[in-house]
Amino acid sequence: MTLAKRIEFGLFNAAKAVSKISYPLSWEKLEIDENRSLWASYTPDYKPSASLKGNDTADLCIIGGGYTGMSTAYHFSERYPDKRVVLLEAKSLANGASGRNGGMMLNWIYGTGPMSDEMTGRVYASTSQTIDGIEQIIKKHGLNVSYRRDGCFEVFTDEERAMEAKAEVEHLNSIGVPIKFLDAANVRKKISLNGIHGGLFDPSEGQLNGVQYIRGLRPVLEARGVQFYENSRVTKISEGETIEVETPNGLVRAKNIVLALNGYTGKLGYFRKSFFPLHSHVFSTPPLSAEQSKKVGWHGSAGFSDDLNRISYATKTNEGHVVFGGGSNISYGYLFNNRTAFPGSPGSATAAFDDMQNTMGQYLTGTGTMQRAHQWTGTLAISIRRNCSIGVRGDHKNVYYALGYSGHGVTAANMAGKIITDIYSDNEDEWRGMPFINAPFSPIPLEPFRWMGYQMMTKLTGKSPREPHR
Repeated sequence: MTLAKRIEFGLFNAAKAVSKISYPLSWEKLEIDENRSLWASYTPDYKPSASLKGNDTADLCIIGGGYTGMSTAYHFSERYPDKRVVLLEAKSLANGASGRNGGMMLNWIYGTGPMSDEMTGRVYASTSQTIDGIEQIIKKHGLNVSYRRDGCFEVFTDEERAMEAKAEVEHLNSIGVPIKFLDAANVRKKISLNGIHGGLFDPSEGQLNGVQYIRGLRPVLEARGVQFYENSRVTKISEGETIEVETPNGLVRAKNIVLALNGYTGKLGYFRKSFFPLHSHVFSTPPLSAEQSKKVGWHGSAGFSDDLNRISYATKTNEGHVVFGGGSNISYGYLFNNRTAFPGSPGSATAAFDDMQNTMGQYLTGTGTMQRAHQWTGTLAISIRRNCSIGVRGDHKNVYYALGYSGHGVTAANMAGKIITDIYSDNEDEWRGMPFINAPFSPIPLEPFRWMGYQMMTKLTGKSPREPHR
């Protein structure tokens, strides 16, 4: 067993041993900062809906206005036009991770573990169909959303891993998964990356401005009767046959609720030992001119990620911005006591952004010294096995949830809305047996062991918060 595996095994057993320690050692606070991402800059005139004042009722109350919440509101209101849907958002729509990520729409679900060929095909089909669905929604409703769908790469910095991936592609193709393997020279015809030995190319993947998408859906859903209350932080949930959802200035009585908060879920008392909130730093360049893009060598394709422990990933928008994340230990951070906002301005993480840009420059010639137009931090929900879970809980089976996307949430969170609607409808055949349906989470110790464990794992193993699906 390698050193990294021994450390991970020891931390897992430590997690189980201390998971019953009472919580908290000091009270947590919900912290929500402003979304300063590139994506948010493209909706400068957005005006949030009014906050909740007084009482309201709902058949379904959705807590959280990101991908999970909006996709649930979309599918549920489409299937049940006569049922009342209320959505509560603590700040403004797309203020959380859905509006702060790297923008890549990717296939697969992380943390599923080994799968049969039949299940592998089902999981791939479900995510590919979800990306199709996002594009169809944009076109159907004429949304003003910047996106591209010309494929993404997973590139290999090691020749042996590249050859293993090539053999894997042959098997995936044999079960109907349309991924291609390209050698380094052919990868560079699309993105001229240094230091690679080939890459997997998935032509169905792409890139999406999530803030434009989510905020653009609001008037569509309002026309269906969905009631939005932004700047309405939920302070308390009282479960029962009718659930009471409290905010500072109001109360919603609902027959069912959806926990659509991902990295913020623990602040309402749910799944506290199942995940930890991780801060992920991302930055973008100014729009590159055609000449600059040619010099950099980004000729086509929506983006790429690499095969290293601290995964680097990048995408290029239709407007010409190169968006980059990951690449080093300090590109991510866990803050003691599950803090959900990175302290200070984005400048507080200057060392992280500098280190990340140095990594970008190693892959893309000439980008290491470019100006950074935007830099931001978002809060992810990371589970110990990197798995997500989507399902229903509670004595009355009326508390629906989806969380733990572990950095792979653009597709998974959009898929969650359809899954939740299907579970509500007792129409689960499509999802039966899927490894992320009502999936258990391995326990993570609470403070101070949580912070100590993260530091040990990060510094001694360099393990990424994202893992390959295979």
